[in-house]
Amino acid sequence: MKQGSSNRKVNEQAREVIASILLFEISDPRLELVTITGCEVSYDRSVCNVFYTTEPERYDDVAAAFQKAAGRIRSLMARKLSWRVAPELRFLLDTSVDQAERIASALAADAHRSAVAAPTDSDVPADADAFAAERAQEQAEERSQDGEGA
Repeated sequence: MKQGSSNRKVNEQAREVIASILLFEISDPRLELVTITGCEVSYDRSVCNVFYTTEPERYDDVAAAFQKAAGRIRSLMARKLSWRVAPELRFLLDTSVDQAERIASALAADAHRSAVAAPTDSDVPADADAFAAERAQEQAEERSQDGEGA
């Protein structure tokens, strides 16, 4: 969906209000340490998709807590906003944070493997001429060994 500047402002306003409500007005302990990552408010402001993230082991508890508290959050949101309608809230798990963590750990593991597999300075001659000379000597030794065995 194309977002204009006014739609982005509405989305950000909804995100800030919902985050504030969770922080100061909802006392459910299951909703502690939940981060609201974004909101998408429909054009007519009748529906608001709220994206959140938390620790992976708490996904089910947080989803149940949001389902139970959705009406209360909606009514508090309606009081704080001057919108004509109070949007229906849909709480959706934002897995992009988990994906980013998996990618970061995979990149770190790859960097570690590359660092371990990389040759050290003592394995590689200091300059290319010395390396070429060493390689030529090895090839000459292989040819002389092949000639002796024939």
